[in-house]
Amino acid sequence: MELLTKIQSEMSVMTNWEALAVILAVAYLVLAMKQNIWCWAAAFSSSLIFTIIFWKVSLLMDSILNFYYIAMAVYGYWMWTKGGNNSHGVKVVSWSKQRHLAIIATTTVVSLILGYFMANHTHASYPYLDTATTCFAIVTTYLVAKKVLENWLYWLVINSVSLYLYINKELMLTSVLFGLYLVLAIIGYKQWRDSMKQNSINNKTESLT
Repeated sequence: MELLTKIQSEMSVMTNWEALAVILAVAYLVLAMKQNIWCWAAAFSSSLIFTIIFWKVSLLMDSILNFYYIAMAVYGYWMWTKGGNNSHGVKVVSWSKQRHLAIIATTTVVSLILGYFMANHTHASYPYLDTATTCFAIVTTYLVAKKVLENWLYWLVINSVSLYLYINKELMLTSVLFGLYLVLAIIGYKQWRDSMKQNSINNKTESLT
């Protein structure tokens, strides 16, 4: 009941900009699940708004992260339309466990180093957790642009930690958004996995004709 009360309270005073950012963020994820190119336009607009919101509540790394999202929205749009071997856009692929372990190990080390800096030289809240979600989200957004299937598994972990941070910062509407992200990440993984399997079948059929 207390959670619902906080959500209702925040919704009653939230700005139109915050509401728009939430709507666009949900639109981005739903469109990305469907591999719809317009997801990047929604990502660009939502990230621009969230950059300002997070800066105001001292989640500095999250603010910087959303600035990065703006740039990645442009890159993702290009990859999905002009990337790939035939310049017709990339298709869903899966990377090896060894490659993902290397990514996780490297990103963890970078997160610890940056987290130490944020903890000792800035006023950032939850410096290590905030930095870790930022570093991993940077890598994972790149995986989305490359249409790497496992990006959805990374998002499950990232969004779970982010949900904890936003609840503690009493950003209840944003917390609801990230709770929804957890559900959509599971659906997105299944849809991209099915798409990858279908692409494999199509490629085999083409090779036989």
